[in-house]
Amino acid sequence: MTTRTLTPELLDSLPHDSPDAQRSRRDLRWINLGLGNQRWFARTLPALARAGERVLELGAGTGELGAALASRGLAVDGLDRAPRPGNWAARSEWHQADIFGFGGYDRYGVVIGNLIFHHFTDAQLAELGAKFRDTVRVVIASEPKRSRISRRMFALTAPLWGAHPVTLHDGKVSIEAGFLRHELAAALGLDEARWEIRYEISLVSTYRMIAVRRA
Repeated sequence: MTTRTLTPELLDSLPHDSPDAQRSRRDLRWINLGLGNQRWFARTLPALARAGERVLELGAGTGELGAALASRGLAVDGLDRAPRPGNWAARSEWHQADIFGFGGYDRYGVVIGNLIFHHFTDAQLAELGAKFRDTVRVVIASEPKRSRISRRMFALTAPLWGAHPVTLHDGKVSIEAGFLRHELAAALGLDEARWEIRYEISLVSTYRMIAVRRA
């Protein structure tokens, strides 16, 4: 799979409270658990966030990741078009807004994204990166790895645990829109002369990026 291919995801077009959307988001919780995304952020973030720095989760969705991180004492706020979820910590802010229209990035030292960046074209990622790369100090992302093996693994395993049709469609197109090597950092405009960038690929073919702006 040599180039990213973006296909609209069905979940993005469904009403937030529709039964199909609720079932697919439940599947996403299982996917995140299987991929170990929450555990990875919980291990990675504390060593990078400085005292007094606030963390902004892009596309915070139903709030599981941010709420879990907040329970560990991290100052995590959420940004999403969806309403504030009931499990969101009272001390944490919730910005119900489009990430391209949000004007408060300069309040945050750390931006994190879990399965969100692959939704956007390279041009959109460039626009997004321009909004925060001059003020944010750390960017952390966990995304699909774009590969035939990842796609085959998902196609074989998802029906076994009863994935909803929306999830079956969106999982496939998410992998096709995923990232390899330097692609995400380059699209966001994170110049390696200014940023120290590390990449990880998990055993379950998850792509992860940690970018720290050089002093």
